[in-house]
Amino acid sequence: MARQNYLFTSESVSEGHPDKVCDRISDEIVDLVYREAKKTGIDPWTVRVACETLATTNRLVIAGEVRVPETLMKTDKHGNKVINPSRFKSAARRAVRDIGYEQDGFHWKTCKIDVLLHSQSADIAQGVDNASDRQGEEGAGDQGIMFGYACRETPDLMPAPIYYSHKILELLADARKKGEGEARLLGPDAKSQITVRYENGKPAEVVSIVLSTQHLDESWNSAKVRQVVEPYIREALSLGELPIAEDCNWYINPTGKFVIGGPDGDAGLTGRKIIVDTYGGAAPHGGGAFSGKDTTKVDRSAAYAARYLAKNVVAAGLAENCTIQLSYAIGVAQPLSVYVDLHDTGKVDEATVEKAIRAVMDLSPTGIRRHLDLNKPIYARTAAYGHFGRKAGRDGAFSWEKTDLVKALKQAVKDVA
Repeated sequence: MARQNYLFTSESVSEGHPDKVCDRISDEIVDLVYREAKKTGIDPWTVRVACETLATTNRLVIAGEVRVPETLMKTDKHGNKVINPSRFKSAARRAVRDIGYEQDGFHWKTCKIDVLLHSQSADIAQGVDNASDRQGEEGAGDQGIMFGYACRETPDLMPAPIYYSHKILELLADARKKGEGEARLLGPDAKSQITVRYENGKPAEVVSIVLSTQHLDESWNSAKVRQVVEPYIREALSLGELPIAEDCNWYINPTGKFVIGGPDGDAGLTGRKIIVDTYGGAAPHGGGAFSGKDTTKVDRSAAYAARYLAKNVVAAGLAENCTIQLSYAIGVAQPLSVYVDLHDTGKVDEATVEKAIRAVMDLSPTGIRRHLDLNKPIYARTAAYGHFGRKAGRDGAFSWEKTDLVKALKQAVKDVA
C-alpha cells in the first residue's frame, strides 16, 4: 500500500528562466510555421519542426530540422533553397521582448541571433509520412515512452506541489508585466519550490516555500524581496485553499542579491525543464521534451494524449489517481503498448481501463492530432508554467485538458468489462 503521511516537493521556473526563454523561442518557431502554413494554403499536416534554442549573454542560437512553406525559404548564391532567417529572428526578438528582457547582458533589441535551421532528413521523413503498419498514415516521429497522470489533489486534477509552484510564478509575472507596485521592479528570472505535507494521502499544508527572483533594484535584500512577493505567494496558495503551516519555513532569495539573471547569468537550452513541464516529479517521465516539436513527434503529442486520457479517467470517477504509459516505434503508427496504473484507487481494474482507452481514442500520431486538433499555432503559451493543469482555450489551446471523454470512457468500460 502507498504511503499516506509524507512530505513531497516540486519546483517551477518562470518564463524568464534561461531554459524557459529557449523553450518559448522554440515554440514560437513551431507557431510561426503553423501560422504561415495556414496563411499560404499549405496543408498543416505536412509541417515538420524540430527546433532547439541556446541562449547566453546577448546571444541566441536557433538550430534544427524543419519542413516549412516556401515563403519561409530563400535561394542562396548557389541556387539552393535554404531557410530564410529573417522571420525566425523576428519571432525570437518578440518573444524575448514579451518576457521582459531589456538588460545590458541580454536585450531583445541588441542580442545577436544565429539561425541554423535546415530541411528535415529524408530518411526520417519517409517513415513519418507513411507508417509501416498503416500505409497512407503517419508513423511516429521517433521511438519512446510517454506518461500521463492525473489526481484529485487540485481543481485541475494536478499534483499540489507543482500546481501551486506554477501559480506563484504566474501571479508574480503578471504583476511585474502590469507594473503593479514594487512588483514592477522584479526581473523576469525566477524559481519557486513548494513542500507539501500529506496526511492520509491528501495535501494537508505547505511546510516550506522557496522563491528566488531577480530584482532590478540593487539595494534590495532578502527581507525586502519577501515583503514584495509574500502577498502573491499567499494569494496563489489560497486559490486551492491549501493552508500554510504556522511553522512553515520561508526561503526568499536565500543567497541575498539576485540582480544578474536570465541568459546573462546562466546559459539556457530548450528541453531542460521536463519535470517542471509535467508533474513536478509526482509521476514518471519518459525523458522526451515538448517545446520546439511539431506533433508528429510523439514526445509531445502522445504525452498530451496520455494526460488527456488520465485526466478523463479521474474525472469519470474511475479512480482517484491514474498513470498511463504509451510506447512507440519510429515509423509505426499504433502504440506498441498501453499501460495503466490506478494506484490502488480504481473502481475498475487496470486491464479494463487499458481496453477502454484504446476503444475511445485512436492513439496513432494521426489519431491524436485529429482528436485533439493539434495542427495549430497554440504552443508558445505552453512554454512556461506547465503544459498540464491549464485551462482549455477557445482557439484550441490546451485541448488535452478537456474532460469531454468522460461519457465515452464510462460506456467503454461497461462494454469491455
